[in-house]
Amino acid sequence: MFIYLSKKIAIPNNTRLRCVSWNRDQGFIACGGEDGLLKVLKLEIQSGGDNKIRGLAAPSNLSMNQTLEGHSGAVQVVTWNGHYQKLTTSDQYGLIIVWMLYKGNWYEEMINNRNKSLVRSMAWNADGQKICIVYEDGAVIVGSVDGNRIWGKELKGYQLCHVEWSPDGKLLLFGMSNGEIHLYDSQGNMCSKLAIYCLTNVTGAVQITGIDWYNGLQGYIEPNCPTLAVCFDNGRAQIMKHENDENPVLIDTGMQVVQIQWNNTGSALAVAGSQKSAQQDKDINVVQFYTPFGEHMRTLKVPGRSMSAVSWEGGGLRIALAVDSFIYFANIRPDYKWGYCANTVVYAFTKPDRMEHCVVFWETNTTERHIKYVRNLISVTAYGDHCVLATRADETTGQVYVLVLCNSIGTPLESKYIDIEPQYVAVTKTHVIAASKEAFYVWQYKTPKKLTAMEVNQALGKKKDNRERVYHIDDTPSGAGEGLLDFSKAFAPTRDPICSVCASDKLLIIGRESGTLNRYSLPHVALVNKHTVNCRPHSISLNCNSSRLAIIDIAGLLTFFDLDAKWVNQDGQEIQGQHLDFERKDVWDMKWAEDNTELFAMMEKTRMYIFRNLDPEEPILSSGYICHFEDLNIKAVLLDEILKDPEHPNKEFMMEMEIKSLRDTRDLLDKVGIEDAAQFIEDNPHPRLWRLLAEAALENLDLKMADQAFVRCRDYQGIEFVKRLGNLQSETMRSAEVAAYFKRFEEAERMYLDMDRRDLAVNLRIKLGDWFRVVQLLKAGSGGGDDTQLIQAWNAIGDYYADRQKWSNAVQYYVQGNNQERLAECYYMLEDFIGLQKLADGLPENHKLLPELGAQFVTVGMCEEAVQAYLKCNQVKKAVDCCVELNQWDQAVELAKTHNIKEIDSLLARYAAHLLDKDKKLQAIELYRKANHFIEAAKLMFQIAEEYAKKKEKPQRTKKMYVLGALLIESYHEQMKLMSKLKAKSNRKAEASSALAGLLEEEALATSDMKIIDNAWRGAEAHHFFLLAQRQLYQGYVDASMKTCLRLCDYDDIIDPVDIYSLLALAACANRAFGTCSKAFIKLESLGSATPEQHEQYEKLALEIFTKHAPKDSRTNKTECHTCENMIPDTTSLCPNCEAKFPTCVVTGRPIMDYQVWMCSTCKHQAFEGEIQNQTMCPLCHASIKSGPY
Repeated sequence: MFIYLSKKIAIPNNTRLRCVSWNRDQGFIACGGEDGLLKVLKLEIQSGGDNKIRGLAAPSNLSMNQTLEGHSGAVQVVTWNGHYQKLTTSDQYGLIIVWMLYKGNWYEEMINNRNKSLVRSMAWNADGQKICIVYEDGAVIVGSVDGNRIWGKELKGYQLCHVEWSPDGKLLLFGMSNGEIHLYDSQGNMCSKLAIYCLTNVTGAVQITGIDWYNGLQGYIEPNCPTLAVCFDNGRAQIMKHENDENPVLIDTGMQVVQIQWNNTGSALAVAGSQKSAQQDKDINVVQFYTPFGEHMRTLKVPGRSMSAVSWEGGGLRIALAVDSFIYFANIRPDYKWGYCANTVVYAFTKPDRMEHCVVFWETNTTERHIKYVRNLISVTAYGDHCVLATRADETTGQVYVLVLCNSIGTPLESKYIDIEPQYVAVTKTHVIAASKEAFYVWQYKTPKKLTAMEVNQALGKKKDNRERVYHIDDTPSGAGEGLLDFSKAFAPTRDPICSVCASDKLLIIGRESGTLNRYSLPHVALVNKHTVNCRPHSISLNCNSSRLAIIDIAGLLTFFDLDAKWVNQDGQEIQGQHLDFERKDVWDMKWAEDNTELFAMMEKTRMYIFRNLDPEEPILSSGYICHFEDLNIKAVLLDEILKDPEHPNKEFMMEMEIKSLRDTRDLLDKVGIEDAAQFIEDNPHPRLWRLLAEAALENLDLKMADQAFVRCRDYQGIEFVKRLGNLQSETMRSAEVAAYFKRFEEAERMYLDMDRRDLAVNLRIKLGDWFRVVQLLKAGSGGGDDTQLIQAWNAIGDYYADRQKWSNAVQYYVQGNNQERLAECYYMLEDFIGLQKLADGLPENHKLLPELGAQFVTVGMCEEAVQAYLKCNQVKKAVDCCVELNQWDQAVELAKTHNIKEIDSLLARYAAHLLDKDKKLQAIELYRKANHFIEAAKLMFQIAEEYAKKKEKPQRTKKMYVLGALLIESYHEQMKLMSKLKAKSNRKAEASSALAGLLEEEALATSDMKIIDNAWRGAEAHHFFLLAQRQLYQGYVDASMKTCLRLCDYDDIIDPVDIYSLLALAACANRAFGTCSKAFIKLESLGSATPEQHEQYEKLALEIFTKHAPKDSRTNKTECHTCENMIPDTTSLCPNCEAKFPTCVVTGRPIMDYQVWMCSTCKHQAFEGEIQNQTMCPLCHASIKSGPY
């Protein structure tokens, strides 16, 4: 940080000040002094139209200067309650007055006088709800904001001098006159004494001069950061993390302290007082600034005899000092964590609700923001296109610091762990240099865009990376390979620590506290020279060719060192490097021009100066931080303004300023003429000025002068443009070309049209990519425009909409431009597959777009359309593959047969085997069915049905399985018939024998599978009759059930005989057909599968039945055989005389001996006409009954 005195306000009548306090919320300044003096002031910044003059640079004057009457004695304590806009004051007689703001003026609100002792200190808690007042005699009063007393206490035997609240308002710290600090809770109960470590080995009486506990309302600069500061009049101080901190930060300021105070963010502690002057015998007033970790940042010397108080402004950019009868104001330029790279301002700030730093990458042209949260951020350094974030690593890792290389949007490109603390960091195009007090680390980074394929392979192959090196500051490297990555030697102490670092592409300069400058060459780090300057270099910077070094010392004094100058000393030795006779005071920022070795800009207090060869131009009022200086243009950023609302940076906070020579050149060109301007530029040469002259000459069509100027600024394109203009004969044509060169396209187009050169206007718009205007110009032409250009324009407009994913708009223009490839893409993105199909149908055969359309159809499952597209371009193999992928095996097999592709059967077999290996039999069945391999599908279905039948569970489902298998066989029969018919059509002579040929072919094809084909319905019949018999039995139709069971006996190879004959015995017994029941028991006892226990049960049950009933059927119904006309039992399905077979009715289970029957068209099974009339579906195959008898 840098600090300088900026303003002084005198108090009337030379009244000596005792105290000062700055309201951090509303900006009021209260100062109290002798003779009852109490004034409230307010400094307001005058807002003007010029955005360059903002913040500290803007003029400020007193908008309020009110004297408050009420105190008679010297006002000793003033304290603000910013939340409620109240001011509390106290004088030497103990009178307390609370003031309130009403209609722009301050008035008394409450008065309190204890009349026993004087008030030594007052403090409001963080939320402004409570105030604690301590008196010298030990009395303590805690009151509310509305004036009510909460509690009071007498601390017997103690003299109080200070009070402070903890940030959470739960603790009160009381400072005693003997130097002790006691901790009480918020109700006034004693907790403990605060341990004082900074007074170790101190003798004599000491007084507490300040207790300040930062409340954390604006976040912390680091997690677990010290916040409680205690200071004594002898200059000893300690900063603690909390009230029980056993290892606080200890400081010896070496001064007589009068007051201390934290700034608004807790990042700087101001210690005000006096110090013995080394040159003079008298004391001088000083304010010292420390970090929370005790590091000294800056010392401010203040004129006057005696300083009495100090107070920070709310924004932390100014500080008020009460000295004698004056208030001094000092401006503070903080060392923000910020950088500038690739038009991006990178800055960091803290939030109260997060422990990490919030790092914002703000692109100043587009105002885009990219936010990253970084833990333990130490610094931000940027250069070129990159930014380096130095952080402290987590304690879990072995190495303790990290350097993260980021691009301009905050994306980490590479990171390195190091052991030394990166207190000073410099970045070049190729290197990152990080230095601690004793050593420095050099990392040659490579970004992805700079890496070649060979370098990537080499990097992968190398085990050791020699791009990192570390050196101790006392080493003398020769550049021959020393400095391997060994951090062990980096911690050796040195008598002359590092205090600054800067680097360019060629040089690395390291400043040391003694004033020595170590000069190293890059990229081979070799110590080239050592120079000595008469100051401690706080900040150093190299110009663009590394010939001069700018040095800002700890006091803000800017000097220059010429690295290339050579001179002879008194001993006759030639010495390289000379300190130039130039200095400027109170400098806090500077930046060299990127393109001129003698140009630089610097910030001196609230003014920006631009120097050319050490000669200053007129200053510019500004408080911005300089980002970039190039092309006679300076970019600066108002970080103070940005960090007031860091999450919403405004483009107004970026300043761009032209230097005086550029402004003067513009004035000469506007008001005098080109000749005089050319002479001025000759005297003050710069490429930007020559370019300005060339542009002015072009405007005036002075081609000779323009050519000379372009040559001087080395603009090859400009030279070529002038040459092209010289070849044009028409002045109007030249003017139009110049207008286009300066991007005045509307003017250039108008000139072309006035010259009746519509073609040139069209070409101009084509170059600009303004295709909408191209179409307008072409259509406005008398001939309707060039068709080729019109098609090009339609397609370009289509591309415009397609790039923005406005596909429906793009389709309209692609149709007009006949761009089938992009039309296909748009239809696909719009999911307009009808349009895609029409496009495919309209394409000629073997068009190059057809395979792509086929692939698009495949992705959405449109198999038929995909096949047509592939066949149209003769890619049969892809058509088959498409069918296979979409599981359309019937179509795949058909295509394979039509085009003699033999691989389809093997592919089908492999896929089916794969499914079967994974026990996916149903998927395999579906695969075979779709491929018209019905026999294989039926085999698998019958296997599944048999597995279900063995389980004896859910016989209805088992029946359905057998029905599905039988239906597959029926599909096979239909396929054979269809194939025979197709062959008969191709050979008309064989029409009569087509049916016989089909049967013969079927028999020949399926000889090995005849059993399955012949007995296709057998399993379905068995389970159908098994279910029917049980249903009839349960419904009470015992006779019908017995007849169905007798028919079921023919299926004992499918259904377990035990189940069949047990059911028959049960039904026959219920039907009183004990003869049939006896036969069933005999069959059960003869089955070899029965166990001895079951045999015994069968015998016992048979004995029980047949001892009561004779084994004879009670009734036997007979009917006539329609073949031999003999009478036979109505339960038999085979005539014993003529051996005629009778079909079984699938409705009742009885044999059919009538001629008039119903037959199912699907399964070819029969039923009585009278029985089927009440059915809507075939009882066996569940096919719909659509008409009468078959």
